[in-house]
Amino acid sequence: MSITPFQVALWIELLAAGLGGLQGALFAAGERHRRIDVFGVMVIGLAVSLGGSLLRDIVLDQRPVVIWMNWYLLVAAASAIIGMLSQPVFARADWLITVLDAVVMGLFGAIGASKALSLGVGEAGALVVGVIGAIGGGMLRDVIMNLPISFLQVGTLYAVAAGAGAGTFVLLATFGTPTPIAGLVCVAVTTAVRLAAVRFGWTFPEQRAVGPRTP
Repeated sequence: MSITPFQVALWIELLAAGLGGLQGALFAAGERHRRIDVFGVMVIGLAVSLGGSLLRDIVLDQRPVVIWMNWYLLVAAASAIIGMLSQPVFARADWLITVLDAVVMGLFGAIGASKALSLGVGEAGALVVGVIGAIGGGMLRDVIMNLPISFLQVGTLYAVAAGAGAGTFVLLATFGTPTPIAGLVCVAVTTAVRLAAVRFGWTFPEQRAVGPRTP
């Protein structure tokens, strides 16, 4: 496998960070029964916005770009503030949070897989890094809010959607597809699988404890 330079434009990474901050703040601001204050909403927005990139770079043994480049923090903070202020307008639009979540997963999955491939990581490893980038922000959000970790629970194929998108990206990149096209397909696949799973209630079977048989 040939190693190519990291080709994702900065504005795409900032777009992903902005949408992540918006989605995270909308989610947190909607959890009114938890009595999260303004600072808490900001923190959760930043976690969703920057968490995937942070975990991705740690796994890849790279300097975390979200720390070393000011634009990430500025965009994430601004988008979190916008999400917090606009939450009353979208209070009844739960679908918007779900759609944003799916799109953000697709974007971070494509960016993570692309960066891994550019560093010479094998296809399987790049898939794993893509999934980590895709679900990292949501995972940190759940930890901070003391919620069940989304991708570990019986639910709507959260990690599967991320894996489908990242896997598609890796496959297309392996066959020489330009990074922007492979990235768009990754976002489309991730979003389609996630929203279809939510719409039709697709889940994996729940694990059942195996107990002694009764006569």
